[in-house]
Amino acid sequence: MSDLVTTLAGLPDVALVFVYALITALATGLGAIPFLFVRTLSDRFIAYANAIAAGLMVGASFGLVGEGTAYGRLETLGGAFVGVLFILATQWLLGGQDEEELVFGAATGEGARRMLLMMIVMTVHSFSEGVAVGVSFGGGVTLATLITVAIAIHNIPEGVAITAVLRPQGVSVAKCAGWSIVSSLPQPLMAVPAFLFVEAFQPALPWG
Repeated sequence: MSDLVTTLAGLPDVALVFVYALITALATGLGAIPFLFVRTLSDRFIAYANAIAAGLMVGASFGLVGEGTAYGRLETLGGAFVGVLFILATQWLLGGQDEEELVFGAATGEGARRMLLMMIVMTVHSFSEGVAVGVSFGGGVTLATLITVAIAIHNIPEGVAITAVLRPQGVSVAKCAGWSIVSSLPQPLMAVPAFLFVEAFQPALPWG
C-alpha cells in the first residue's frame, strides 16, 4: 500500500513534465500558420530563406562547439562528427532509392526524398530537446518553465521549415502542422525518462 501511495505521489510531477514537453511539441505545429496566408513561395524567396537559415545554423553550431570544448574537446568533436555522418548516411540511403519508387504522402521522387530527409532530421534531433526539458526539472519548476518556453519558441521556426518543404508538394496546411507536431513527439516521450533518471541519481550529481 505504501508503495502505491509513493507511486501516486510521484505522478503529478511526471504528468507535469509530460505536459510541458507536449507543449513544446505542439508549438512546432504553429509554424504552419503563416502558410494559411501565403499560397506560393517564389524560388528566389526560398533561396534567400535557405541561405539565411543555413548561415544562422552554421553560426549556432560553431557557437555550441566553442562552448562544448570547454567541457571536453574529444567528446564535442566526436558528437559533431557523428552528426555529420548521420546526415550523410541519411542522404546516401535516400539517394539510393529509385526516384520513381520513393513515395512519401502524395509526393514522389526528389520531392519525397526532401520531405523524408527533413522529417528524419527534425525527428531525431527532437530527442535531445525532450531530454533537455526533462533534465531541467532537476533544477526546479522555474528553470523548467524557462527551458520549456525557450524550446517551444525555438520549435515554431522548425515547423515553418518543415511546412516550407511539405507545402510545395501539395500537402495541406493542416497536414503540415500535423507532420510538424509528429516530428517533435520524441520530446514528451524522452522528457519523462530523462526526468526520472535525474530524480533517481540526483544525490550523486554533485559528485559528477
